[in-house]
Amino acid sequence: MTDISATMVKELREITNVGMMECKKALVEAGGDRDRAITILRERGLATAAKKSTREAKSGVLAGRTDSDSRTGALVEVNCETDFVARNDVFQAFVKTVLDRALTTDGDLSQSMAAETTAKISQIGENLIVRRGLRFQTSGEGALAVYIHQGSKVGVMIEVGCLRPETRKQELFLTLLRDLTLHIAASSPAFLDRAAVPKSLLAAEGDIFAKQVVGKPANIVEKIVAGKLEKYYSQVCLVEQGFVKDPDTTVTALLAAVGKGLEDTLTVRRFVRWQLGEAI
Repeated sequence: MTDISATMVKELREITNVGMMECKKALVEAGGDRDRAITILRERGLATAAKKSTREAKSGVLAGRTDSDSRTGALVEVNCETDFVARNDVFQAFVKTVLDRALTTDGDLSQSMAAETTAKISQIGENLIVRRGLRFQTSGEGALAVYIHQGSKVGVMIEVGCLRPETRKQELFLTLLRDLTLHIAASSPAFLDRAAVPKSLLAAEGDIFAKQVVGKPANIVEKIVAGKLEKYYSQVCLVEQGFVKDPDTTVTALLAAVGKGLEDTLTVRRFVRWQLGEAI
């Protein structure tokens, strides 16, 4: 039998918020496989889907910004060994250099910054890693926005499209951009819309929901699973989430309302939400 350590139980509890005894039972049943144990707890109705952000975190920061015209934006993650160095002015200046490079390259950012990183490691005396970088450029009319949450541990970048060139300069549109980045930071959507959810993931979720109501008539199970999937969509799809400042209004409805005020049609084209140290 697999030896289940107290650390394994503690990690599972932190991810699922389920009691220690239930976590240990699930780990024993799963043979120590944490992901399988999470599924077992979900099948029993004890846990919700785990987020990637529960994975091991590392020191460092997320940084991002757009150009002056909000048509190009970049998001980067730079890791170091300690929080002390993450707050260091020399490290912060290095992160700015990384971000400057990210705004002008779509290639391997770590490779592009290799020489500068090596030099900075020698200067700071601590290992540094340019872990990832991403650049967006607008396609058609629209604008980009970037938001870095306090503490530089959560970063968001979004592209919102419109039809009229003048819309992207309107204060109502700019406020929407800011509000959407704050919403994404707070609500952690995994996908833009239903079409973006992998079919394999939907099938797995449906199986879990079905096991939660085992023993009921097939037609009842089908209705319950369909209802649970609808709720799942509203939790993981950005456009179906309740807007964080007004949960009774979905993001889709918010886009429509603001678009009406601007006499335009607004769409979220894409977004990313990064958390420092998450699995990638």
